[in-house]
Amino acid sequence: MAPIPTPPAEPHDSTDAYVGLEAERAERLARERGWSTVRTLPPGAIITMEYRVGRLNFEVRDGRVGRAWKG
Repeated sequence: MAPIPTPPAEPHDSTDAYVGLEAERAERLARERGWSTVRTLPPGAIITMEYRVGRLNFEVRDGRVGRAWKG
């Protein structure tokens, strides 16, 4: 049986640092800090609950990040 791959470590980054930023700036900053996937969502979007290592989610209202979370 093949070994289970070890996922890469997530950036040591506080999701709170993105709240209040303009969405495009927040996405650019997240990618610079090493997040492999950045997902921008409208408030109340229906999404799956699977956890993806390296993904950062932004809930964006009026062009600004209102909430940010990993996975």
